Amino acid sequence: MIMDAIRKEETKSIVIIGGGIAGVTCAETLSALCPDQNILLLTASPLIKAVTNFRKVSRALETFDVEEKPMAAMEEDCPNVQVIHVVVSKLDGEKHEVHTEDNQIFKYKKLCICTGGKPKIIARDNPYVIGIRDTESVQDFQKRLTNARRIAVVGNGGIATELVYEIQGCQVLWAIKDDSISCTFVDAGAAQFFLPQLVAAKEKLEQPVKRLKYTTGAFKVSRVTSDTLGGALGPDWSAGLDLSGSKQESHNVHVEYKVEVAQILTQEQFKLTGKCAEKFIDKREKAQLPSGSGILDDRWPVYIELTNGKIYGCDFIVSATGVVPNSAAVVENNKFGLSEDGGIKVNNKMQTSVMDVYAAGDVCTTTWEPAPHWLQMRLWSQARQMGAYAAKCIIADMHNEDVQMDFCFELFAHVTKFFNYKVVLLGRYNAQDLGSDHELLLRMTKGQEYVKAVMKDGRMHGAILIGETDLEETFENLILNQMDLSIYGEDLLNPNIDIEDYFD
Repeated sequence: MIMDAIRKEETKSIVIIGGGIAGVTCAETLSALCPDQNILLLTASPLIKAVTNFRKVSRALETFDVEEKPMAAMEEDCPNVQVIHVVVSKLDGEKHEVHTEDNQIFKYKKLCICTGGKPKIIARDNPYVIGIRDTESVQDFQKRLTNARRIAVVGNGGIATELVYEIQGCQVLWAIKDDSISCTFVDAGAAQFFLPQLVAAKEKLEQPVKRLKYTTGAFKVSRVTSDTLGGALGPDWSAGLDLSGSKQESHNVHVEYKVEVAQILTQEQFKLTGKCAEKFIDKREKAQLPSGSGILDDRWPVYIELTNGKIYGCDFIVSATGVVPNSAAVVENNKFGLSEDGGIKVNNKMQTSVMDVYAAGDVCTTTWEPAPHWLQMRLWSQARQMGAYAAKCIIADMHNEDVQMDFCFELFAHVTKFFNYKVVLLGRYNAQDLGSDHELLLRMTKGQEYVKAVMKDGRMHGAILIGETDLEETFENLILNQMDLSIYGEDLLNPNIDIEDYFD
């Protein structure tokens, strides 16, 4: 058998693996700061994710859109960047070589791994279970949803929260392992603030969301079970999409708390159990059913049995239980330091334990001693920040210079939108690692705003701001400055006191 000849490329100064937010930001930053260096970006998807409409809300908070662009668009904007659509099969760190599935070898002087994360799929090979991570999987989800009467969403993070709110014309079973919704981001009090939105009629957007949805004629939706994934979804990924099922209704969501998936059954397997499926409860009609009531309902293609013993039939199941680092292709036979979840460990210069190899975004795990009010979360905002900072570190290393850590690592700051409310998370917003001797200051106006300040020893260490509070910059400064606020007590959140001007 004659094997395909292995093609070797000339050595590139810098090679980046991954066309998502971290990889593209790294390439753009390198191109701008070092226009004389030849940079190669390897992407597993024919589309790349580019940050647009970037805006600084405060010193630490930032907002931006993510546009999907063809590879040629980046090469036009960054003349010293070459983009190749290829799947990386392995890395030879000693030889400074990246190998691909089509038998190409790319040699490098510096390498940055930005391969992102991959969804943790329950029952990965089940045809009725899908994950949502990239645009390709969203297209698959939209197609399935069109004819769906009921779906199950498993997970309690950002994607699950956005999905449950955006879906219309379809019953939604939301199965979460926690005792409150959206607890990855907000506390139980904020969850109660959000709950009315699960049954309220969804408001129509007055203006379209300005976010490019780019497709190519020959583009095929990849299998969600594949490790070859496109770039992660960015902010507002669900806004402006048609997420409608087959029914003429708005929200119809039922939440099952403190459960996990016990097993997934086909229609035939369900019949053999002799058990009854739960009737779907529409809270708006205030259906009253005795505990354990159910029906022998065999109309569904798949059934989900929860650890509380309840069984629900549905058209398909969305697994939105988070992501794990997508590092398998590059770590094999290399001496990378790895975290428990498979993340590639990086130091405060984004360097891995393999010489001349850096990592940024969801694929990496930070190992430096963090600032008191910063923590790593696998978010699109941190992917952008890490990609830009890794580029600066690479340049500094090539010029034997030192580089100061970016200010973004001084304070955790993230802004997003849940249930059509602006949500700002600052510092140790859920009192992470603060121990039991902290206190919470709360202010809530039903349907308008939810404000939580995390206090310890009279100083603010974190905050959750929901709604148009206009407090983000003030609270950001109070956390960073560590001003003693003991004398203000609960008046700190007194709505009759304009603290924004007071602490300006």
